[in-house]
Amino acid sequence: MRLASIDILRAITMVLMIWVNDFWTLTDIPKWLKHANANEDYLGFSDIIFPLFLFIVGLSIPFAIKNRLDKGDSKFSIAKHILIRSISLLLIGFFMVNYENAHNESIIIGIYFWELLMALAVLLIWTDWKRSPLNKKWHSYLQILGFGILIFLASIYKGGEDGGIWMTPQWWGILGLIGWAYLINALVYLYSKNTMATMSLVWLLFILLAILNHSNVSINFGVLSNYFSPILTGTIPAFTSAGIVATLLFKKMYKLNVKWSYLSLIILGILNLTFGLVTRSIWGISKIQGTPSWLGICTGIGFLLFAFLYYIADAKKITNWAKIIAPAGTATLTCYMIPYFIYPLRGVFGVHLPEYVTHNNIGLIMSFGFALLVVIFTGWLEKKGFKLKL
Repeated sequence: MRLASIDILRAITMVLMIWVNDFWTLTDIPKWLKHANANEDYLGFSDIIFPLFLFIVGLSIPFAIKNRLDKGDSKFSIAKHILIRSISLLLIGFFMVNYENAHNESIIIGIYFWELLMALAVLLIWTDWKRSPLNKKWHSYLQILGFGILIFLASIYKGGEDGGIWMTPQWWGILGLIGWAYLINALVYLYSKNTMATMSLVWLLFILLAILNHSNVSINFGVLSNYFSPILTGTIPAFTSAGIVATLLFKKMYKLNVKWSYLSLIILGILNLTFGLVTRSIWGISKIQGTPSWLGICTGIGFLLFAFLYYIADAKKITNWAKIIAPAGTATLTCYMIPYFIYPLRGVFGVHLPEYVTHNNIGLIMSFGFALLVVIFTGWLEKKGFKLKL
């Protein structure tokens, strides 16, 4: 079973993610659109996009696991699938986050070719070759080539200000954070007996960890924090737990009364927004610091958007308006990876856009057009049978 509202919300979020990720190419754009700085008590539009995606991951988990169970998959095989997907996200995120700190002069092929090869490796390894038109005899060879490229890139990597640092997990990158949130939440959900109660407690536990992490009694996890901080700090997986709770609660209330299903999401949305706004004076709103106030506000937005889009797309069946961005909701990783080819190619060939098309409102319109073109190209690739799948 697929909900149109979840696919549409995922598509909207991905389009906006590509758009805000392109802001670095623009000049003189409004502050409210950009990410807040680390020391600011401020919520920029860009600071809402990633937590919404984490929330959507949670929305999808109950449907995805039920679909596999209905097909006859064992819990062990599903757990194995969850583990492989999570490791894949962590690996891609690991390479991406290290690219951000790569030292151009110290890498023998330069950072542009390094990024291009990284994107190519991801394409070779995680394209769903079985559904592609390519002869199956080449599938395993292409994946082996992809892993070989990653090994080569790791062997030549040099990072830091002077090129003296090798690859480190750092903050794991966007995809890595998604991997951690997905791993812990999907496994707990899979093996939960009283699922609604368990996931609610897990959600509250992560909120508590986020609060403790920003208090004077924060827990010191020692060396574990170097690798598992995305889970131990609570904020990141809490968004995904909230998404799972949203789906479970909506389904439970829907069986009792349709109006109660919407009302339950709206109430939770308002409660989370209120929590975030009321506690702002304590922790401030900060994405980079991962404050509980940021968690509350963005989670509240997630609950309200899900209720709104379910009513529009699933209840009223009004979906034609979202067709142009649909590929971003069904081939999300493909869509996300395309800019990782475009940006380094621009660097290799020295392509510089005229200033008037990267400035202020014109720049924002052009950048949004770029995001739509990426989605359209993703849809074309999907129709030809080429789609990345973890």
